[in-house]
Amino acid sequence: MFKIFIASCAFVLLLSQTVTVPANNNGAEGSPLPLRTLINDGEIESKYDGFNRETVVTLKKMRVTCGKAKGIESALHGTCVSLKASLHCPGVQLDYVRYAKLQLFFETQDWDKRHPLEERELIVVADGQQFRLGRMTLVKQDVNGVKLVDVMAEVLELSMPYKTFNAIARAEIVEMKVGKTLFDLQPGNIEALRELNNRVKF
Repeated sequence: MFKIFIASCAFVLLLSQTVTVPANNNGAEGSPLPLRTLINDGEIESKYDGFNRETVVTLKKMRVTCGKAKGIESALHGTCVSLKASLHCPGVQLDYVRYAKLQLFFETQDWDKRHPLEERELIVVADGQQFRLGRMTLVKQDVNGVKLVDVMAEVLELSMPYKTFNAIARAEIVEMKVGKTLFDLQPGNIEALRELNNRVKF
């Protein structure tokens, strides 16, 4: 009876553990294993997309800042910013990344803080190195009701070479600017991007 009790406790303890998969573990027969890890409120997962024939490793949407403006010219005051990033590997492998994708989420009660077409250029400064990544694409722009308050939700997206993403993810200080919106990534955001980067071989 005592042995059954010990075995039951061990089984429950095993189920409660978070399974940690090594960053470059491709699993059996070279197939990437599904990854779900919580890193500073940023969940990372890996799955195969059969339609596009690629393995996508994704850092799910995580908060960057909310209403903290940087500089007098910043349009960030009263705006919440979040990000999402993904690495796209052709086929069933994690040895080569074709490109990286970044999404930025802006939520505000002020419709004047939308990013019109001419104010969607993304500039990133990573440890002093500047990357002019081009114009972001509008994915969504609508109104969400939050606690009886209408909030403008805007999602912008941009793809970049993996080499550029690698440099950003390995930096200690990262600043981003979209139009007049200027903000720093928090240490937790950078750590999450670095962990995402560690899921592939580089």
